[in-house]
Order: sequence, then C-alpha cells, then structure tokens
Amino acid sequence: MSAGGSVEPGPPGAAAAPSPASAPARVFRPLSAEDEGQQPTEIESLCMNCYRDGVTRLLLTTIPFFREVIVSSFSCEHCGWSNTEVQSAGRIQDQGVRYTLTVRAAEDMNREVVKTDSATTRIPELDFEIPAFSQKGALTTVEGLISRAIAGLEQDQPTRRANEEAVADRLDEFIVRLKELRQVASPFTLIIDDPSGNSFVENPHAPQKDDALVITHYNRTPQQEEMLGLQAEAPEEKPQEEDLRNEVLQFNTNCPECNAPAQTNMKLVQIPHFKEVIIMATNCEYCGHRTNEVKAGGAVEPLGTRITLRITDPSDMTRDLLKSETCSVEIPELEFELGMAIFGGKFTTLEGLLKDIRDLVIKNPFTLGDSSNPGKMGKLQEFTQKLDQIMEGKMKAHFIMNDPAGNSYLQNVYAPEDDPEMKVEHYKRTFDQNEELGLNDMRTEGYETGAAPR
Repeated sequence: MSAGGSVEPGPPGAAAAPSPASAPARVFRPLSAEDEGQQPTEIESLCMNCYRDGVTRLLLTTIPFFREVIVSSFSCEHCGWSNTEVQSAGRIQDQGVRYTLTVRAAEDMNREVVKTDSATTRIPELDFEIPAFSQKGALTTVEGLISRAIAGLEQDQPTRRANEEAVADRLDEFIVRLKELRQVASPFTLIIDDPSGNSFVENPHAPQKDDALVITHYNRTPQQEEMLGLQAEAPEEKPQEEDLRNEVLQFNTNCPECNAPAQTNMKLVQIPHFKEVIIMATNCEYCGHRTNEVKAGGAVEPLGTRITLRITDPSDMTRDLLKSETCSVEIPELEFELGMAIFGGKFTTLEGLLKDIRDLVIKNPFTLGDSSNPGKMGKLQEFTQKLDQIMEGKMKAHFIMNDPAGNSYLQNVYAPEDDPEMKVEHYKRTFDQNEELGLNDMRTEGYETGAAPR
C-alpha cells in the first residue's frame, strides 16, 4: 500500500493535535467497543493489484496491559483486493520474548496471536521457519498463521510448475502436510521468537497457568540488537565511587503511557533485615500516569528463595513486599500462578500486589472481551470473588513467592524472631533456572585477555 491521496476528516477533535496549554488529547486511545469517538482515519491509497484508487483505514489504539498498536486495513472496491496489517507503536522492550505453544486440539487453533515484523515463526516437526521481516505484522490466530503460510507457498506454484516441476511437486507435498497440521491431525509445536518483545500469544485459561504455553524472556544478542537497529551505549567511567544512599538522582525519560517528556527519580534504599534495592519512580505531568520499578541492588544470591505465607488475618495485607523481575507468585487455593517478569520489579504491600493481580484479570481484553465465552467469564468472576475474600480476611490461603535469584522479600512482622505463619526456604537452582538467569555461561575467573587458566 502506498498513500496517494488526502486524509478524510474524522470526528471533531479525533485527529486534532493537543495544545500545550490545554489537556493533551490521547493519540492512542484504549481499545473499547463503547468508545464512539474512536473512529479510524481513512486515506485514499493506490491498490497494488489493479493500480486504481482504494481506501486505507488506520486505527491508533492501545490494548490494555499489552502495547500501543496501529491497525491498518486496505480494501479496493474495484477488484475486491484487501489487506490488513498490525504494527507496534510502542518502544522495543528491554528483553526479547519466545512463545512455545504445543497445539493438541482444535481449540488451540483459535488462540489470538499478535506477530510483529521482527518475529520468527517455527514449526520444528516440519523443519519449517518464517524468517523475521519476511511478513508484515498481523493480529490473527494460530490457524490464521498457518493459512497465511499456505497461501504464500501456493502463490507462485503455477510459475514453479512450468519452470521447475520437481521443486513444485516437493512444495505440494509440504503444503499438504501444513494443511494436515491446520486440521490438527497430530500434535505439533509452534514457536514465535521476537527479539523486540512485542509479540503475544493468548492464554485461554488465564489467570490459571497454561500447561501448553511456555513464555521465555531473554537478553538479546549483539546480532539481534543490530537487526533491530539498536546500539549499546558504552558505560561512562567514573573517577571515584560516590555514596548515593542519601541522594535522589533524576534522569530524563519518556512517559510509557503518552510518550511525553518526563523525569524518573531513582534512590538507593536499605530494607531492614534484607538488602539494598534501587527504587525508580516516574510521574508524568501531562497525563498523570505514575509508575514505579524496583531493582535488586546486590548480586544474584548463591541459592534461590521460596517464601510461603499463610494468610490468616486481614492485617497480613499490610506486610511490605518486594517482588523482583525473576520472582513468580502462586496461590494454590485458587490454582493461580503468576510468571516472572509479568509485573516487573515491585515494592508494595501484599494487598497492593493482590489488587494488581485482580486488575490484570478484570481489564484484560483477551480474557473478558466481546469474543470470550460465558464459561470462561464465569470462572474468572469466581476467581476475582475469591481473591476479594482473601483480601477481606474471609478466606484463608497460602501466598508463595518463588525467586531463583533470591532477590525477593516479604516482611516478617515478628523480626528478628521467626514468623510462625511464614516459611522461608533456600534451595539450589536447577540447570534450567541458571540458564534462564544467564549464569551457566558467566565466567568470573580467567576472563582477562591473556590470562592463564587455573
């Protein structure tokens, strides 16, 4: 699609630029079926099929708890050709993401998928791969991804059959195998690897754990950084160490909600009976959005930590809590598990974290949207009701924090004595946990140039 015309006027104020003196208008508005003012912008465009004028519709929207996206749809009334694309309008995430989905039933084919341009799609059983930047971003389903691959392979088959009949025959056999996968004739694995971290695969069992879906966050390689057009900045050398414990540092950044210039405050804090942590807070003066993030100030602990609290009284909700990026949360009575890196690092109370979990379930459009079935909505409503009962002290439950890095903390109100309702266990990490933390390949000795091995 190439723009070749003028923009049609939309609803009053829908496309107007915000004035600095007045309240800024939201360019990316939350995705909502009740928002009548959220109308797409229509652009007259050239149809690349018949080379006559068609119409491109652009919708700038925000998917709650996900990303800002640009949805574009082109249609030509002359030849009937149409095309849709989805592009991420937010920033590239700090880490890449890899979704590994085991497709066993036809219901798995209906899972919603957001695939960006930089994502690589693989099916190991067929040794099949769709490289990054070979397709445009799309908001589709698992079945739609496979159908799109089939359509791409069938597109040039008549030309191949005329010039290279043997290659065309082998592709026909491969297309038949893809069509069998689309009918889920046998289980297979779908892997979506996105270094930008902006792809997504739906969990239809949320907020419960999905045994068929594995989400892995990883640090990008230098090759992936170069592919995304990123350059690592060299750290500045400091002449001497400074004591920053009593200072609040500020640095310029952008608001994650409206992208306006903002300042982030950072302070080093000592938590009693624990360790030093770094608290970063951002307050946007334009849209009022506030966010905070906590980073562990020390090294990765030699052992992992598992903290189990038996919630028996409403006063337990006031306990201070530090959840690192590597910490997962479980509530066995609700069959609930929150994976690591979902909320990032948080320094809050137990009640604050439970409220964040409830908001994540209630406001997530992939679990309570217009396309959700009544059975799923009933289970989620039952889950939120039980979560409210736990916060009100009407239901006893166990709250488990499992941090392989050992950098999470839950307040002991009886300190320095032992807490009878809280159990802290230290365990040796497995090979997979060390691999996820990047410790297996970390060298702490003999890494200097020319150093002799010990």
